[in-house]
Order: sequence, then structure tokens, then C-alpha cells
Amino acid sequence: MVIDAHQHFWDPARADYPWMDAPELAPIRRAFGPADLAPLLKANGIDASIVVQCRSALEETEEFLRIAHATPSVVGVVGWVDLTDGALGDTLDRLRAAPGGDKLVGIRHQVHDEADPDWLLREDVRRGLVALFVRDLTYDFLVRTRELPAAIATAQAFPNARFVLDHAAKPPIASGGSAEWADRIKALAACGNVWCKISGLATEAVWSDWDADRLLPFVQHAATCFGEDRLIFGSDWPVCLLAGSYAEIKGALEACLAKLGPGARDKAFGMNAKAAYRLAIA
Repeated sequence: MVIDAHQHFWDPARADYPWMDAPELAPIRRAFGPADLAPLLKANGIDASIVVQCRSALEETEEFLRIAHATPSVVGVVGWVDLTDGALGDTLDRLRAAPGGDKLVGIRHQVHDEADPDWLLREDVRRGLVALFVRDLTYDFLVRTRELPAAIATAQAFPNARFVLDHAAKPPIASGGSAEWADRIKALAACGNVWCKISGLATEAVWSDWDADRLLPFVQHAATCFGEDRLIFGSDWPVCLLAGSYAEIKGALEACLAKLGPGARDKAFGMNAKAAYRLAIA
């Protein structure tokens, strides 16, 4: 099964997305739903997808579970919950008992938007993570270089938990990269319980001036650090549309993965996501 492990649905007419207010994001400031994604999956040979949170709202997680319940191609939901909520365990149990709850595979929070770079290290956040892990859920790191030390410490603190790094921690591709990002990615990868999504890279480059060759050094560094068994493909659709079409994004990442070895592509496009999220699929 070929899996797009990172895509989104949203409707700015029905909910508030603070990160979407920037003028340059106007092209994607409209509704995107399963009916928009379905033909793209078919045209690009993708069998299934994982829908990932866009805003800090429990209502969105509940909506995504309903969508997953009604949409066979959505095989997983990475939702949002309040990790600092003392009753988080009850909330998670309620979500998992609802229609579509069997597809709740992970949780993430927009850590890179927190003022505190050590937000992940807070005691109340750590308690929330424990509630996830005892329920065998994966946690997605949405961090940039600044927050990587806290992500490293978190992965080290929970060696038996599973973590997925979204967008390879958003490397500064447009400015040519940084040694700090490269070193911290290497340190995070040393934690064997972390997978890395090769996603969202084109939108970290100059949107009007990128290609597979520009992305390749960053994909290669992630591959060197994580190995081909812990790389995961994600389109980051529809955010990716700022830089290119679904087909262009997929094609560029396939071209990069093809240079890593014969098995890298197949693992990144399915097997690794299945392992990271414990997907209940054949």
C-alpha cells in the first residue's frame, strides 16, 4: 500500500486558522476536503493517507475522525488534544470510542509556535505524553531548529514511545541550510524511536525557484541520519500547493529517494508509516 502520511483538510469559512493569516498564504485560504484530495491520490498512485491536525482545537480532531470513518482512503488521523489537561486520558478514551476512533494513530501540537522553546519539557506536557503512550499513540514533533534540543530530550526520556518528526524540522532550505539544523537532526536520529517525514520541504525552499536537486542535500542528510527504515513520505497537501502541484511534490521526493538506494522509495511510501503509526492495514 502506497501511503501519503501527511496531508490536511480545512475550511477557513468554518473555523479560524491563525497561521493562515499571512498574505502570501492567500492561494490556500479556502476549503480543502476529501473530495478535492481523492482525484489527486488516484492520479498519483497513492492508496491511502493520514490526515494531520491544522489547529489547536479538539473539535477538529473529532471532525477528522468522522471524516476517517466515512473515507476508506484515510487510514489514520494525527489529531490535537490539550496535553496539559489533567483529564486527558478520559478525552483520549472518548475519542477512541467514537466513530472513526480506531483510526486515531497520533497527536501533535504546533510546538514551533510556542514562545518557550522548551515547551515539550514542561511537567504538565510530559504528563500528557504519558497518557498518549500508555494508549500506544504516536507523537508528532512539529518543531524547527530552535526546538530540536527539547525534542531530543523528550525522545530520550521516553525510549519505548514512538515519535515522528514532521517536515524534517523545517530546514532553512531557502537560505542554503545550517550546520545547527544538521547537527541537531543527527542527534535526534540517534534516538532510535524517532521517524522522519520527508514532507513540507518545497515550501521551505524559494517557492518559485526549487527542484529535486535543491531538496536532495536535505533528504540525503535525513537519510544518512535516520536510515531508510525511518524515512516517511508526506505530501503536506494542500500547503504544498504554494510551491508546486501534488504531482510535482511527489515526483521531486521520488527522485530524491531513488538516489538513496533501491529500497528507500518503497519503505518511505508505505512500510515505514505503517510501523511508525501502527496502522491497522494489510
